[in-house]
Amino acid sequence: MKAHFGMMASYNAWANSRLYAESRSLSVESYRKNVGAFFGSLHGTLNHLLVTDRIWMRRFTGKGEHPAQLNAIMFDDLASLQVAREAEDGRIFQYVEGLTEEEIGQDFSYSTTKGGPQRFPLRDLLAHWFNHQTHHRGQAHCILTVLGVPEPKPLDLLAMYREKNKRDRATSA
Repeated sequence: MKAHFGMMASYNAWANSRLYAESRSLSVESYRKNVGAFFGSLHGTLNHLLVTDRIWMRRFTGKGEHPAQLNAIMFDDLASLQVAREAEDGRIFQYVEGLTEEEIGQDFSYSTTKGGPQRFPLRDLLAHWFNHQTHHRGQAHCILTVLGVPEPKPLDLLAMYREKNKRDRATSA
């Protein structure tokens, strides 16, 4: 399980990097345009992803700041948000790398944002967390299309593997 979640942490950072690169191609007006997505705009969606990652990291580690609202705007501009995103992706990777197989298999207790106590196996919470990120990145990818980005780069896990294989072949040649 540890190797799987390590791969998911790597994928998370890779996909976020691709998404932010595509987002930088937009005008500020387009980036902030409410397109009717759950968090309104690309700006709202990307902020939500950071908010929830910080909430989960606080639950998992007991450290780090996070807002109480899932729709909070933590950073008002894309450049600052990207810097925070990259730092959080590094933090997520370090957290997952520090886990043991035994810890991943144990039950984990936490409280919801409304204070309700919860208890699940950590592996199930990690699976939910990475799935949640993928879900909202999919929304962000769709928003890019709605805003006129022609064929945003794919965020599929296999696209990451193909890119890595291509790099590996190029460096071994």
